[in-house]
Amino acid sequence: MNAHEIDYEIFGEEMQYVEIELDPQEAVVAEAGSFMMMDTDIKMNTIFGDGSNQDNSVLGKIFSAGKRMLTGESLFMTAFLNIGQGKKKVSFASPYPGKIVPIDLSELGGRFICQKDAFLCAAQGVSVGIEFSKRLGRGFFGGEGFIMQKLEGDGMTFVHAGGTLAKKTLGPGEVLKVDTGCIVGFTKDVDYDIEFIGGIRNTVFGGEGLFFAKLRGPGTVYIQSLPFSRLAGRVWAAAPKGGGKDKGEGSILGGLGDLLDGDNRF
Repeated sequence: MNAHEIDYEIFGEEMQYVEIELDPQEAVVAEAGSFMMMDTDIKMNTIFGDGSNQDNSVLGKIFSAGKRMLTGESLFMTAFLNIGQGKKKVSFASPYPGKIVPIDLSELGGRFICQKDAFLCAAQGVSVGIEFSKRLGRGFFGGEGFIMQKLEGDGMTFVHAGGTLAKKTLGPGEVLKVDTGCIVGFTKDVDYDIEFIGGIRNTVFGGEGLFFAKLRGPGTVYIQSLPFSRLAGRVWAAAPKGGGKDKGEGSILGGLGDLLDGDNRF
């Protein structure tokens, strides 16, 4: 497997984007909705499956697309090909505040396991597949589902981490316990399982869920401080319910404040 060799630069702090430089006939594939901007002479094509070139038969393409559907992603991806004579650039943006993490698969043994919504884009030739759990506990109690994504190949790929990124290098047998949603991804040699927190008070009143992930080295683990599920939950909890205005929002006077503001709807 030989993925296209691409150059890149990451811009920004809280809301980052990655700019990828393509030589003539080089291409990058990305999830739908991550595109930001591109130069002229870059051709955009919707492709069926994950963009890898391992099996170009009809059945191979259908199987590739089916793997993506199992992870909850679209059946299609978008390829951006430089059809011009010189170098051209295309950029992809983070979906929410966080960090873009460049992963060179050639330095990680050709495989990286990540959350199903972490993948942003990759050099064409990288296979975006599925990683089935070998333990039922992960699927029933993992919090992020039975299936994770598996990025394979020898090219560059980019994943997104919400909030602040922590990179932990685990030695042989070293264990790290993590909230299941806070895992961005890990290298292929890391052993991953789910463990029950235990204790009645922890279970009923802890507010942290019933299980956490146990990661055992050797290998490298990427952790995010703000999973999208947590961000969405906070936004939903703070949103006015019932379609009306939250009477206490923005004022310690509540309804009286609405009257002073000229809003007399109760």
